[in-house]
Amino acid sequence: MFSKILIANRGEIALRIQRACRELGIPTVAVHSTADAEAMHVRLADESVCIGPPPARDSYLNIPAILSAASITGADAIHPGYGFLSENAGFADMVEAHGLTFIGPAASHIHMMGDKIAAKSAMMELGVPLVPGSDGELHDLESARAVADQIGYPVLIKAAAGGGGRGMKVARDASELEDAFRVARTEARTAFGNDAVYMEKYLDRPRHIELQIMADSHGNVVHFGERDCSLQRRHQKLLEEAGSPAITPAQRDALGETATAALRKLGYRNAGTLEFLYQDGQFAFIEMNTRLQVEHPVTEMICGVDLVREQIRIAAGQPLGYEQSDVTFSGHAIECRITAEDPNTFMPTPGRITQFHAPGGLGVRVDSALYSGYFVPPFYDSMVAKLIVHAPTRIEAINRLRRSLDEFAVAGIQTTIPLHRRIVDDPSFQAGDYTIHWLERFVAG
Repeated sequence: MFSKILIANRGEIALRIQRACRELGIPTVAVHSTADAEAMHVRLADESVCIGPPPARDSYLNIPAILSAASITGADAIHPGYGFLSENAGFADMVEAHGLTFIGPAASHIHMMGDKIAAKSAMMELGVPLVPGSDGELHDLESARAVADQIGYPVLIKAAAGGGGRGMKVARDASELEDAFRVARTEARTAFGNDAVYMEKYLDRPRHIELQIMADSHGNVVHFGERDCSLQRRHQKLLEEAGSPAITPAQRDALGETATAALRKLGYRNAGTLEFLYQDGQFAFIEMNTRLQVEHPVTEMICGVDLVREQIRIAAGQPLGYEQSDVTFSGHAIECRITAEDPNTFMPTPGRITQFHAPGGLGVRVDSALYSGYFVPPFYDSMVAKLIVHAPTRIEAINRLRRSLDEFAVAGIQTTIPLHRRIVDDPSFQAGDYTIHWLERFVAG
């Protein structure tokens, strides 16, 4: 096992990793920008190192500074959390080149899955179903027209190196294709430094279903069930459930068998999430995230497993120690992502927290780095807390979530807690009757 782990992240995910390390008896090193000098992950770490000024490019994305911090503190492993450098294959390579262990997948798999075209090609060869679309990159408008004519409108142009909805445009008919193709390439070049795009059939009422897997270096691969992440605004998830109200246990088992078989053939290691669109009883792979997901707590709640602890154990060379038949699912869990944003306009609301009271009680979990007096900086992602509830049934989980949202008090800034209260009270949500397009209409209404 590792003697010391450096956490190359901030906020609630840095705290989450610290907790797992502490329970394993492993000291931690927190890195931080000057803006985060008083952050909770810094205050609770065994050691801390300032790695630069507030902009992420100068601190949390500053690879030489992070590696130097690991060297001077004697850390022998680095956990990247999610975001920032978590899916940077070059960073994973440099960590290993410096004699440290990267707590995550191999750099080759991060690189493969980071390119959406390469990821789809690999999954197709491994027998995973795909959304109909282009075989690879669309090099010009003429090839885009040919593929669109073949699969039929509407179509979706997507950045090969994309994520978070950037470089993604819909063309509902032939008259919209040229603008969608041009804008998607421009956005992709600006956001990712790579203007490669590809095409998929645009599904009009899909759900976003993802499957959590864990694989060790001894050939063992298991899945921990599905999460329904369909409640999204501008391709950003706001609320997630485990399991999905639209998926049967038989469908879960079939999808899990396909996914674990594919990743076993691939030789994948550590945590990963395969994401699918689900419509009319069919699953279609869209991408794979080679890291821990923001919404991993809902899986932990229904499976009773510490996914971060498993990441650390696997990175240390230990086997999973259990088989698929040992993984069981109990009850229902829901997570709300609470952001420092106006609940109506979604404008960021950084500022000082004057009051913070987290809900509690049976089946309630809050992952947050907030505290009274903390200043939420304007430099980073606006998510400030995750509220997760678990109960024997979905309706009981919804009732528990409603009660917990009513107890949650954050003063000094605006948050999206009022929006989550509205969602929980909506009859369509309560019935589990929603798709990836539902929340956009709900917010607009």
